[in-house]
Amino acid sequence: MEERLQKILSAAGVTSRRGAEQYLLAERVTVNGRTASLGDKADPERDEIRVDGAPLTRAEKRTYLMLNKPRGYVTTLSDEKGRKTVAQLVRSCGARVWPVGRLDLDSEGLLLMTDDGALTHRLIHPSHEVEKEYHVWVSGDAGKALPVLRGPITLDGVPLRPAQVELLGREGGVYILSVVIHEGKNRQVRRMCALAGLTVRRLRRVREGTLHLGDLPPGRWRPLTAEELSQLGNV
Repeated sequence: MEERLQKILSAAGVTSRRGAEQYLLAERVTVNGRTASLGDKADPERDEIRVDGAPLTRAEKRTYLMLNKPRGYVTTLSDEKGRKTVAQLVRSCGARVWPVGRLDLDSEGLLLMTDDGALTHRLIHPSHEVEKEYHVWVSGDAGKALPVLRGPITLDGVPLRPAQVELLGREGGVYILSVVIHEGKNRQVRRMCALAGLTVRRLRRVREGTLHLGDLPPGRWRPLTAEELSQLGNV
């Protein structure tokens, strides 16, 4: 079946769909010996597709999971201290997958796990600036803290892009914030809150890029849908 070359190159793990557009514009792709153009289609089962002169090989079947990481689990495949790991939560998936990025021991929420190295690189590389949204339960003076969190902040000597911060509600003396960041520095949201005079009581990641945690129960995982995978291919 014929498909757009961008989709074929992305499915083969060569690059993202946006990256494939650049390959085509740079005349790096040929189909049956002819230079391909943006918008061209091909049948990977019938046509000879080459990138930089090398034949295109179909990607191995990959595994893509969304896990709702609970507190008390480390985001590693093994732990020298004997702590519980996220690998233990997904061991029934039938593949050796690794976490994309990290959530610290006391944090919870959306964690993507895969065996796709190219996608992992695209999602964690700073140049792609994939948004990450957290719900954060904090104590302290939220009124004074909001302007600080929304303003210029520097961590490790590096200025951060301004965060999007909204007050979602209040439970007794604890405020619930939505914090959207683009970087992925170690314990970034906790450190930002500390600079603003807030103490984090609970932190949960609810979105990464186009992926939403939804109502997935803590400790459970599910495969990504075809639509979610298609959206990730455009990162």
